[in-house]
Amino acid sequence: MGRHGQVASDAAAKWQGAFAAARPLSSRRCECEPSMTFGRSSLSKASVPNHAHYSSSTASTTEEEVVIAIGSNIGDRIANFNRALELMRASGIQAIRHASLYESAPAYVTDQPLFLNSAVSAITSLDPHSLLRTLKDIESELGRTSGGIRYGPRPLDLDIIFYGNRSVTTETLEIPHARFLERPFVLAPLADLLNDAGTRSTSHWSNHKRCDGGVAQAWNKMGGEACIGNEDLRRVIPVGNELLDLSAKTHVMGILNVTPDSFSDGGRFMAVEDAVAHARSMAAEGADFIDIGAQSTRPGATRLSTEEELSRLVPVLEALTADSALKGVKLSVDTFDARVGREAVKMGVHVVNDVSGGSLDSEMLSTVAELGVPYIMMHMRGDPTNMQSKANTTYSDVCEEVGKELNSRVVQAEAVGVPAWRIITDPGIGFSKTLPQNLDLLKHLPVVRRVLSESSCTVSRGPMLVGPSRKGFLGKITERQKGEDRDAATVAAAVVAAIGGANIIRAHNVRAVRDAMKVVDAIYK
Repeated sequence: MGRHGQVASDAAAKWQGAFAAARPLSSRRCECEPSMTFGRSSLSKASVPNHAHYSSSTASTTEEEVVIAIGSNIGDRIANFNRALELMRASGIQAIRHASLYESAPAYVTDQPLFLNSAVSAITSLDPHSLLRTLKDIESELGRTSGGIRYGPRPLDLDIIFYGNRSVTTETLEIPHARFLERPFVLAPLADLLNDAGTRSTSHWSNHKRCDGGVAQAWNKMGGEACIGNEDLRRVIPVGNELLDLSAKTHVMGILNVTPDSFSDGGRFMAVEDAVAHARSMAAEGADFIDIGAQSTRPGATRLSTEEELSRLVPVLEALTADSALKGVKLSVDTFDARVGREAVKMGVHVVNDVSGGSLDSEMLSTVAELGVPYIMMHMRGDPTNMQSKANTTYSDVCEEVGKELNSRVVQAEAVGVPAWRIITDPGIGFSKTLPQNLDLLKHLPVVRRVLSESSCTVSRGPMLVGPSRKGFLGKITERQKGEDRDAATVAAAVVAAIGGANIIRAHNVRAVRDAMKVVDAIYK
């Protein structure tokens, strides 16, 4: 769980008993429900707050971009966030951009659990006061009651920070929010909602007259990124039942291929007992994640049917998820098939790793939205049968174009309900790239991040995975024909990637890469 998680749990235990006793039974139900979906609505009419009084008479004739801060420190904080976003969507508040998740120390009243904070940019036709009433109804639905301790614990806190570029001051509402400029746990998410494309007009909310120089400058004056990563404010991603700070160290993802035809280790781990033994070995060597794939993605690989892929995968997942030796390791499924991803998560897998970024299965993004798990979005053009064609490996600037093409997938993902705080990007080393292009990407990962920021600073500042392990371009450089002979070259590429900002390295030889990452982290982190 980690020190931060334990602090939150200890404090929550004290607060939750009194909180549960104080709130009505109808509200208690929400906190023990499973995570609600982001994609296709699963809400019954009875579970959606009654917003009949927000009819067309209380809606403006035009839509407005609004910014809503989200906070929670009671119950299942992630489930509370998920439920709130679902209810917002059902109430005519469509999130279009999501900030990162931040775990923060409580302000003002300090003897309470750690908060989870974020913010969304959304489009709505509700007028400001109707929007406020809607958000209050959603808070109530999630169990928040009136009369609690000011700045005290709450299952959900929804604050209107901006309503376009308007200023509103009434007895019940002040926009912009009165204290947002003094709160790093609010300014950090607001900065994430910006992009660096330079297209924001002076009338955009981020340039409101309350912000001298704009939100970006206010955040920089507070300290900007230097504020992140200390005990008071951590950028986190939910994986399983934990909140992980993937910037604290360079993580290693071990590769487990249950395929007969993968380029490096095809056929070695098809038997369940062999797969489990290898997974245990990688865990003992320091793997933070284990990525299990049943569909080969080597150049020219043939696509399996869903049934074929599952027939290889399910027996291995059953054994891995039941193995106590792997309890501390997060499991990832390497698939571009939405139905395979759904079944794997149902069996206990924590992450979906899609080499196609959702381009090979039209149901993948909406499925990931419903599953509510982290999504590794890799860049690839075409599919494994044609990804190395001249058309798919032609770039005017590989780093710029990889970033822009990932950006387009991020926008599509957020539109169907995958929040950016769940997205891990991967530039796709070895996929629709030539040798010089692979080297260019490894050398210039910060450029890819910069381009990502043109669409989403959340994704640009979020986790990035790089997978150079035993790839063919390393074999060409070193003149090593066999994949297993390329581990030293893999370590060199992994070191460059980590120095360039990669947060996760996907590797066959976990021990070698883990040791190398410890040295990199000791020097740079």
